[in-house]
Amino acid sequence: MRALVVYESIYGNTHAVATGIAAGLRAAIHEVTLVPVTRATRELVTAADLIVAGGPTHMHGMTTIASRRMAAEAARKPDSGLTLDPDADGPGLRAWLEALTTEGVPAAAFDTRLSGMPVLTGRASRGIARLLTRRGCRVLLAPESFLVSGQNALLDGEGTRACSWGALVGETARAAFASSTRS
Repeated sequence: MRALVVYESIYGNTHAVATGIAAGLRAAIHEVTLVPVTRATRELVTAADLIVAGGPTHMHGMTTIASRRMAAEAARKPDSGLTLDPDADGPGLRAWLEALTTEGVPAAAFDTRLSGMPVLTGRASRGIARLLTRRGCRVLLAPESFLVSGQNALLDGEGTRACSWGALVGETARAAFASSTRS
């Protein structure tokens, strides 16, 4: 199966998680294309048998034009300690998902968010899963969150957990594909 992992990353944490997920998918014997949302073309989507999409949680949900701008401005402040991901500029995941057209493609959604109760931190992955479904995808698993500290670093073990979750997504997609071909 050909898997497409599409991510939006502002400070690099979601990029790191997406890289872990891609490694897990490869371990589950998938051919994987890992791309930032700015390079996720219609051709890549059309060629994919599985789409995994994720982004950071801003203000309790998916990023917006305004929240992306504020995040970039925060990184540009002297002594912020923040570094913009090389692919942080351009349209975000929300715009990409709103333009997505698929029919029954298996999918999974993930996010990065601050550590804490989701009711307090929000979860972009739920909105991502909802948009994937509205755009014709078949979401295979519950959306997943990967946790970031208040100092903007992935918590210990989250990279490994991303790899394990990627393998689970891959195994679930392979099983779904096998059952659909038997029908």
